[in-house]
Amino acid sequence: MGLFETIRSVFGTNAESDATREADPEDLFGMSTAYMTMEADLGYDHVGEAALCFSGVDSTAFADAVDDVEAILDAGEAETGTGFHQHEDDHGYRWFVLEDDDPEDLVTSVHFAADTFVEAGFGSRLLAAVFGFETTDRCAYWIYSFRRGAYYPFVPTGSSDRDERVEFKLRSVLESELDVEDDESYWYPLWPDASGDHPWE
Repeated sequence: MGLFETIRSVFGTNAESDATREADPEDLFGMSTAYMTMEADLGYDHVGEAALCFSGVDSTAFADAVDDVEAILDAGEAETGTGFHQHEDDHGYRWFVLEDDDPEDLVTSVHFAADTFVEAGFGSRLLAAVFGFETTDRCAYWIYSFRRGAYYPFVPTGSSDRDERVEFKLRSVLESELDVEDDESYWYPLWPDASGDHPWE
C-alpha cells in the first residue's frame, strides 16, 4: 500500500474528526446483493478474496480481541471453507484476508470479524473492508470506510494511477444498493505495492 501519508490521514489520526458515525458492520451486508449486480450488469467476477484492514494497539485487551476474531474465523472455516490469514503491511496496518469462492461467505466472514472488534470495544481501530472484483483487463474494488460509514469504488490502473471514469460508472450503477460516499474527496486510494497486486497483498 503506497502513499502512506495519504492513507494515514484518511484512516488514521485525521479520520477521527471526519468520522460521520460509529463503525457499523451491518453496512457490509449491502455487498451481498451488490456482487450480483457487479457480475450481471457490469461483467465483473469477484476475485475470491476480501479483506479487513485495522490498526493495532499495544494492549492485552486488543490482543485478546484479535484472538477472538481468529477463533471465529477458524470456526467459519470449518463450517463454510472460508480460509483466512493475517498480514501486516509495510506501514504497520494489519489485515485479515479471507479466501472463498462464495462471495456471500466472504461478506459474512468480514462482518463477523468486524463485529467482534466492535463488541470488544475496538470499533475505532477498524479502517476498511475491501471487496475485489475483476474483468479480463482490470480489477476494481469496493472499499467500505468504517470511519465514514460508506462505500466507494477504487479502480487502480497501476501502482499510482486510477480510472476515475470507471469509478463513476460503478457508482452510478451501485448507488441504489450501497451507501456510497457522496464526497469524492473521501474516495481514498489503497494502492497495491505493484501493478496487478491487490491492496491487501
